[in-house]
Amino acid sequence: MSEPKNAFYAQSGGVTAVINASACGVIETARRHPDKIGKVYAGRNGIIGALLEDLIDTSQESDEAIAALRHTPSGAFGSCRYKLKSLEENRRQYERLMEVFKAHNIGYFFYNGGGDSADTCHKVSQLSERMGFPIQAIHVPKTVDNDLPITDNCPGFGSVAKYIAVSTLEASFDVRSMAKTSTKIFVIEVMGRHAGWIAAAGGLVADQGIPVVVLFPEVEFDKERFLARVRQNVEKYDYCTVVVSEGAKWPDGKFLAEQGTRDAFGHAQLGGAAPVVANMIKDALGYKFHWAVADYLQRAARHLASKTDVEQAYAMGKAAVEFALEGANAIMPTIVRTSSDPYRWEVGQAPLSEVANVEKFMPKDFITDDGFGITDACREYLYPLIRGEDYPPYGDNGFPRYVTLKNAPVPKILGTDFEL
Repeated sequence: MSEPKNAFYAQSGGVTAVINASACGVIETARRHPDKIGKVYAGRNGIIGALLEDLIDTSQESDEAIAALRHTPSGAFGSCRYKLKSLEENRRQYERLMEVFKAHNIGYFFYNGGGDSADTCHKVSQLSERMGFPIQAIHVPKTVDNDLPITDNCPGFGSVAKYIAVSTLEASFDVRSMAKTSTKIFVIEVMGRHAGWIAAAGGLVADQGIPVVVLFPEVEFDKERFLARVRQNVEKYDYCTVVVSEGAKWPDGKFLAEQGTRDAFGHAQLGGAAPVVANMIKDALGYKFHWAVADYLQRAARHLASKTDVEQAYAMGKAAVEFALEGANAIMPTIVRTSSDPYRWEVGQAPLSEVANVEKFMPKDFITDDGFGITDACREYLYPLIRGEDYPPYGDNGFPRYVTLKNAPVPKILGTDFEL
């Protein structure tokens, strides 16, 4: 009987509060099949770990340490923003991957990330068909932006949505208490380059009686209409909360927050929509304001994770291994909603050819006709995803008991350097 193949797992792109729960799902499921999967090697810093032969031996971690990943935020093995070029553009990258995988008897490839990561996983899956190297590549979905197609929602989003909804509510209570003599405007900027899913979660505070205006990437920013709505809210309630997506755009397509710089994937680097909007209100209406950028806080807040999100993140990691053991390649496990009330879901799958480089935007019927709020259809979609709590264990010092793995390196076999 031949020796079972090892597996490669890596995390890619911006991390989330629950991406490690997916890692936990992958590793625990693989450990339950020692006759089919040998060791799980993690790539240190994503696909870069594979290219540099910088692998982590997860078999050196105890069952307790791996289980603790389920309630630990961020990326336990390090992540990256690095996109493989096509085979035609850089054949040497793919030859290098085959060398590393062959040297370490790797036959399974699990890549945990968003849209660009799905593209990387799809390209790796083609090693089998186009270069004759036996590999099964399964993408494990993750993105706070909730913009992967086909799957009902993405692990990572539910927890961000819960954090933004609750934080917006709490800050709005603060503003409300001071509005008579002090601050009347609170602006919170949330992630979402092209899709307004996270901003929509902030819009849920309207159900708690908060006068809120939401600025979506999908809706062209109309300055005069926006200022009129803010004035109307302040005149009626004494205060107004504004949730602005980092991807909010002027009619000409330029981001309110564009800095003129680009990230490693070539995307415009954003950050600064909140002060732009807040100062616009101050200049036009004279209201005192405070603004905040949720930034890393929204995607790192494991202490307020959604129970639904944690369960789905783990399930996607588990399903990825199970699909691979069934012989699948070039697919992504998906979340299939079968009912919203009561909320029910099951695991499905989608071909990576239909996932890679495809963005899912907010449906038009999720945004109110005036462009500043969410509809009942959106509420029906969102509420099940933020429902339930899955608190991490806490220590006597008041801190959550998060785990830091040993991340023991796998001895290098090739002994050759590789230029990224």
